[in-house]
Order: sequence, then structure tokens, then C-alpha cells
Amino acid sequence: MVVASQQYFSTRSSDKAISFEEAIMTGLAPDGGLYIPTAIPTLPEDFLTKWANLSFQELAFEILSLYISRQEIPADNLKEIIEKSYSTFRSKDITPTTTLNKDINLHLLELFHGPTYAFKDVALQFVGNLFDFFLTRRNEGKAPTDPSRETITVVGATSGDTGSAAIYGLRNKKNVSVFILFPTGRVSPIQEAQMTSVLDPNIHTISVKGTFDDCQDLVKQVFGDKAFNDKYHVGAVNSINWARILAQITYYFHSFFTLARKIEGGAQALADKINYIVPTGNFGDILAGFYAKQMGLPINKLTVATNSNDILHRFLQSGVYSKSASAEAGPVVHATLSPAMDILVSSNFERYLWYAARTTTDSNEEAGQLVNQWMTDLKATGKFSVSEKVLATARLQFSSERASDEETTATIKKVYTEISPKYILDPHTSVAVFGALNVIEKTDAADHHHVALSTAHPAKFADAVDLALEGQEGYNFENDVLPQEFKELPGREKKNLFADKPDLELIKSIIVDELKKEN
Repeated sequence: MVVASQQYFSTRSSDKAISFEEAIMTGLAPDGGLYIPTAIPTLPEDFLTKWANLSFQELAFEILSLYISRQEIPADNLKEIIEKSYSTFRSKDITPTTTLNKDINLHLLELFHGPTYAFKDVALQFVGNLFDFFLTRRNEGKAPTDPSRETITVVGATSGDTGSAAIYGLRNKKNVSVFILFPTGRVSPIQEAQMTSVLDPNIHTISVKGTFDDCQDLVKQVFGDKAFNDKYHVGAVNSINWARILAQITYYFHSFFTLARKIEGGAQALADKINYIVPTGNFGDILAGFYAKQMGLPINKLTVATNSNDILHRFLQSGVYSKSASAEAGPVVHATLSPAMDILVSSNFERYLWYAARTTTDSNEEAGQLVNQWMTDLKATGKFSVSEKVLATARLQFSSERASDEETTATIKKVYTEISPKYILDPHTSVAVFGALNVIEKTDAADHHHVALSTAHPAKFADAVDLALEGQEGYNFENDVLPQEFKELPGREKKNLFADKPDLELIKSIIVDELKKEN
């Protein structure tokens, strides 16, 4: 196996390549861009046979090794980080693939078997252990009171699941303080309870009066404040952190090989006949699929599935990336039954845009300049437009589907009553399944397989599930859906901070005050 000597540069410039460790510990590039690898590695020629029967952890080691050099993390240490990260999952397969309906080759990639019952555990358990590994190594031989000891202040925004997954991945980690911002009243009660019931002294949640986009903007502003960043060593856990994307690549390979073992002809028969339909908010989950395909995993089609916050769906139709659906509407985030996708600007889309831009330019530098211009236009005017060639490239690599709340609940009901009796989807997964059913309808070949990504346990979204299934014979949310752990959440002690407006100085003051209390 060829071990990577991979480096990373910003989507907005490529004048300085940095190490994997620097990219992970920094999170956001100084110019506001996101880190991407200097090259997407290619797979071993015999990977379809060589990797066919590997476990999730073994696949993770092979894939991560293509992006992380042995000089940065030796093989034994990387294996240890992987084993530790996935020892917390309830399924031995970590991310099992289950068949919803054999007749139409519809499958679900279940990503909710981690400690917080959401797909983000796959990445954030890994990120937490990476932070721990790097900081432990940097502080080796330093006394606890040594002023030169390195610490990190993690600041993140959540529309629901990132927050709890980050908290569970970083709770009680040495030298790490965590501040998670979430929009007041715009996450589910279970999600809020998961975050606020973690009482570890290094964990802090801040309820911000505003939207998720306000919270995400605040995080970017914190990273953009050089003096504050330098003093408090701010780090990222949102999907702007490259390690989040990297960790998620593994489950595309795992699901491919899981399905390949179930069909006649195996991996060779499945090659180029597998479609992934991904519920999409910040674009990180489907971006991992893009990297998997660019590496050489023979995926036929990647489909972006959105709710009514459909900036990506509209972009793929028009080539205009706009916060507003129309001149009259203005930039509005719609509150939907799938709140983790209620996002106006998909931050990770910038990473993909760099690759699309590169198809129209002669150099990495020119691609970075083009992305920088698009992001400047977005900040100034709320939108930007791409060339026909960039749009054509995007359409070759992605299709899109959009689901309303009514279609979301109807799909939950349809799966429960017809497609896979008694199987209960969460609303985000339902958006993906709705998209998958549309893809199936448009697909001529009967031997194609369609995998919808199931990103959260239905218990986290009681209102949507009840709305869809209430009155169905035999259905009982508390008995059929709710894990015992969730039943105990309301009675747990909680702690939470509150910001009455999305203001940078206010957030900074809260962070500083809480850090003083920790010390």
C-alpha cells in the first residue's frame, strides 16, 4: 500500500500547503476558505477484491491512510484511534445497510447507531480522538501548570445533531473546551436535551436567539477574529473541519461492499449500478460521497435531497446560488419537519465549488480566485452565478430532488404501511427516501440499486413521526420508537447559556467568562 504524503490548502488560495494536523487543529483557513487535499488519492487497482470483506474499522484504516501520512500518525496509532472511535457504536457493523424493499432495490444506509443516534457520530467520535491524540503529543512532558501547554477552544454551530455529537465526542477530553451554538427553539426537544444534559466542565451550550445561519455566521466570525483566535486557539468541529468529511467517506465504501456481498456477481456486478440519495443541509455528507467517487468507488449517481430550504436544488437547476428563492421572497430559512436541513447557505458546498472551478481554469490559484470571488459576491449580494461549464460539471456529478413537509410525512407513512411494513423513518431520512423513489421512477435499469442515507433515529423527531403515523394500527411512539435513554433525558439536570441576539461580541464575552470558570 502506498502511504500518503498528503497536504492541504485553502479553497480560496493555494499558496500555502499545510499538514493534516494543522488543517484539523485550525479548522478554517486564515483567508476564510476551507481546507481540501492537494490531490484526491486513487485507490489500489485491486481494491474491489482486496477490500471486499473488510470490516468498517479496517476500511476506515485503508481510506484514512490515503489522506494521512505515517509521519503524522503512525499506523498503530491510527488503528488505535479508529478502534476507540467506533467502540461506542451499538451496531457491530457501525453503519449497517438494510434493504427496505427488494422489488425496487431500495436500501437504507443506517448512520444512527452511535452514542447520540445521529450520523454525525461517525465523524465526531473520530474528530474528538484526533484532537486528544494531537494535544497529548504536543503536551508530552509538560506539567499541568506549564503555561506552554497547548489547549483548544472548540466553537461550533448546530442545527440539531452536530452539537450533541460534538459534545459526546469531546466531553471530558483534556485541554479541550467546547462551545456549541444552537438557534433557540429551532432544534428538537430531544436534541436540545442531549446537549444541555451533559454537565462535564469543559462542555458549554449557547442558545442563540436567531437561525442556524446566524449561529454558523457567528462561528465564522469567531474564526475570522485573529486576535481572539490566537489567544484562545479556536478549533472547529462543524463540517468545515476536513476530518469530518474524511471520516464520512468510509461508510460509502462500507455500504457498497455490504450490498456487493448480497448480490450475484458481487462488487463487479454492482459497479456503476449503485445510486446514493443524501438528505442535504450543509453538503458535508454528500461531499464525502463525491470524494469516494473521485477516488474510484464506482458510484453511478449522487443525488442531493433537500427540503423546502432548497438552495442546492435551485442551483443545480439554474446555476445561480442564491439565499432567496425569488426577488420578492428575500433570504428566508423555512422551519420544516426536518430541522437539521433548515440551512440557507451550505458551507461545505464551497469545497465542491473549488473542484468545479478547477475544470474551467488553468491552475489551482485561478480556481481559488474564482471561489473567492463567488464567496465575496455571496456575502455582498446574497448570491452568485457560475458559468455554463461549471453548471454542466455540477450536473454531471449530482442530480437533485426536493421534498415538502407534506411529502416528507407521506413518505414516512408509505414506508411504514407499504414499502417496508413497520419500518419507521425519521423526517430527514424520509426526504432522502422520497428522493430515492423519484430516482427509481426515472431509472430504466432494473439491476440498479438505490441507497438512501438514514441520518438520524426517528426518536429524535417525535412531532414529525407522530404527524405521519398517528392512528396507524399498532403504532405507538413510546413503545416502538423511543429508546430507554431518551425516556430518561427530560428528568436529567441541565445547563445552558443564552444569547439574546446573534452578536459576535456577546458570544466572545460568554466564551471568555466560561473559560475563566474552567480555570
